[in-house]
Amino acid sequence: MTDLRDGPPATKPYATLSTADLVKNLSEDVSRLVRDEIRLATIELTRKGRRAGLGAGLFGGAGVVALYGGGALVAALILLLAQVLAPWIAALIVGVALLIAAAVLGLVGKRQVAGATPPLPEEAIRSIKADVDAVKESAHR
Repeated sequence: MTDLRDGPPATKPYATLSTADLVKNLSEDVSRLVRDEIRLATIELTRKGRRAGLGAGLFGGAGVVALYGGGALVAALILLLAQVLAPWIAALIVGVALLIAAAVLGLVGKRQVAGATPPLPEEAIRSIKADVDAVKESAHR
C-alpha cells in the first residue's frame, strides 16, 4: 500500500514560484491531504466495524448455547427427580459442556468487541496530527 500523503513531485523549486502559485499549490495540497485522510479514516472504521460485528455475533452465539445449556440442566434436574440416578448424569454432562462452550464463545466475542473499540480512526488521527505538526514546523522556518 502506498502512502496516501505522497503527492506528485514539484516541477519548480518553491523559491521561483509567485505568491499566487504558492497559494494555489497549498490549496491543492491541503485538498488532497484532506481527501486522503478521510479515505484512511473510512478504511480504518470499516475494518473496526467488521471486527465489532464478528464479536457481537459471537456474543449472540454464546447466548443461544447458554440457553441450550440451561435447558439441558433443567432436563437433568427433571431426570434426577424422576429416576434418582443414571439418566440424569448424561443430561448433566451435556448441560455443563454447553455452558463451558458458551463461556468460551462469550470470552472470544468480548475480546473481538474490545479490539474494535473505541470506534475512532486512530491511525488517521495520528496521521493528521503528524501532518499538522509538519505544517507547523515548516511555517516556523
